[in-house]
Amino acid sequence: MRMLIMGPPGAGKGTQAKGIAERYSIPAISTGDIFRGIAKADPEKASPLALEIKQIMNSGGYISDDITNGIVAERLAEPDATNGFLLDGYPRTTGQVEALDAHLAEKGQQLDAVVSLTADTDELVQRLLKRAEIEGREDDTEDAIRTRQETYREQTEPLLAIYRERGLLFEVDGMGTVDEVSQRIADALAK
Repeated sequence: MRMLIMGPPGAGKGTQAKGIAERYSIPAISTGDIFRGIAKADPEKASPLALEIKQIMNSGGYISDDITNGIVAERLAEPDATNGFLLDGYPRTTGQVEALDAHLAEKGQQLDAVVSLTADTDELVQRLLKRAEIEGREDDTEDAIRTRQETYREQTEPLLAIYRERGLLFEVDGMGTVDEVSQRIADALAK
């Protein structure tokens, strides 16, 4: 299985990605985790690309599609992704969709499914505010959370439309317990 998981911040993508990956014996690949790992890497052992990414992240800049596409292509070339993968946090732009399509086409592969977790914005805001309080995330204010939700909607709607048109999109209600959402995803993918 070659899949994507998408959804607004706080919808539970990371949690659900782990379960899906276990169910299908494929790696869950989070670009956010990859970038955070690069940012924490020892500068003396880091590649030039890793140093560039670290500098961009430290300045609060946007990591370009070219760099992101390169990082994802490198990760998909690793042996554990040979028989499938679940990407979380990628693609985020139409350019990244095109790059992923081209990468898979080179290997004679294609995506099998795109799971999109849907959720009520106000409920997600409350969920994230609670998480911010528990984890001491002072920068997760209600305004910041709502801005991220809106940015996600603006940037992701065109991607969801692409995958809907291709017949790959499975929209799943992301609200409820972890087990309830997991079951909805399993049911949707079984179809």
